[in-house]
Amino acid sequence: MEVKEYMAEVGRRARAASRVIVKATTAEKNTALLATAEALNSNREALTAANVLDLANGRDRGLDAAMLDRLALTPERIDAMIEGLRQVAALPDPVGVIGDMRYVPSGIQVGKMRVPLGVVGIVYESRPNVTVDAASLCLKSSNATILRGGSEAIHSNQAIAKCIQQGLTSASLPEDAVQVIETTDRAAVGELITMPEYVDVIVPRGGKGLIERISKDAKVAVIKHLDGICHVYIDDKADMTKAINIAVNAKTHRYGTCNTMETLLVAEAVAERVLPVLATAYEEHQVELRGCSRTRELIPSAVAATEADWQEEYLAPILAVKVVSGMDDAIEHINTHGSHHTDAIITEDFSKARRFLTEVDSSSVMINASTRFADGFEYGLGAEIGISTDKIHARGPVGLEGLTSEKYVVFGDGHIRK
Repeated sequence: MEVKEYMAEVGRRARAASRVIVKATTAEKNTALLATAEALNSNREALTAANVLDLANGRDRGLDAAMLDRLALTPERIDAMIEGLRQVAALPDPVGVIGDMRYVPSGIQVGKMRVPLGVVGIVYESRPNVTVDAASLCLKSSNATILRGGSEAIHSNQAIAKCIQQGLTSASLPEDAVQVIETTDRAAVGELITMPEYVDVIVPRGGKGLIERISKDAKVAVIKHLDGICHVYIDDKADMTKAINIAVNAKTHRYGTCNTMETLLVAEAVAERVLPVLATAYEEHQVELRGCSRTRELIPSAVAATEADWQEEYLAPILAVKVVSGMDDAIEHINTHGSHHTDAIITEDFSKARRFLTEVDSSSVMINASTRFADGFEYGLGAEIGISTDKIHARGPVGLEGLTSEKYVVFGDGHIRK
């Protein structure tokens, strides 16, 4: 079957499944989620074997360390997928919830009801756990979904897809509610993002190139973020122990994630106290530092930062460091060079913290916490479909509510307009 014909068939089946899944009860959806969790747990060996094959192919293809890290399906990540499914099952079902009910002068009652988006297409690279995260959230929010993972994870994704199908079958729900594309042909992506008759929204997860391409070519709505240029600002009123721990964790916990700190900003008043200590810590983790002139005075081993470094998502053990005059300078730098993803301030000054929350234009803004917490699982969403830095419909980690829309509902009792 040609790719165009294959994708059209996938789209037709997804649209048909979306009209069935919208009628599913919360109990039925939860049964499918928990049955999928059990299937993953029972098929650990098969999942691992499929992933080993993908990792071997990835090394042969010359994938870099960050990509291989994202691709790896470790026992801990399988545990996390299972726990994510259970968390999503435990979350309140947003579908059908009616709120904001009020009487208007005519006597009718007007409110809003949460409804699914319909069919969600998700294009992603490397991380096979996204298959479970996306499927679980779409299922709980009564959306059908079409999942197109990267060719480097094809065996892992197909193994996970079998577990999802088992879960859907256990709950007597249509298997077409979650479809994992079986072809690695890149033309499948082009078809998926240009089928508005079958797909209601596209969520791209991957590198900047992928997301830019989809944003440019898609004929359906896109929920996305392009970069994860995250900042930590150490204020002159910071607790130094907290500042050091957070700054080290935000950079070194994992390098290949969009919520990893890429630029560290330090107030001039405390730079001499904190930067040499951080330099030693980063050296232990073999992190390359690229700094402004003042940073290099305090850390002789740092190399000179260029203008491009202030807006670079390294996804690697490299960190840009800049000494700023204070709060105003830090906020200006973040809003100018950041990607509106996640930014944090370390301070014990409540007024400054509130200012930072108000004035930093990002989808997640944090006080005295590592940027690594910007994640649907950590936010209690169970999982996330992706992170949005857009300002319309959804922003930040997109969970169940972000996968629904609202429609107006009206209650009357024979009312007619006069």
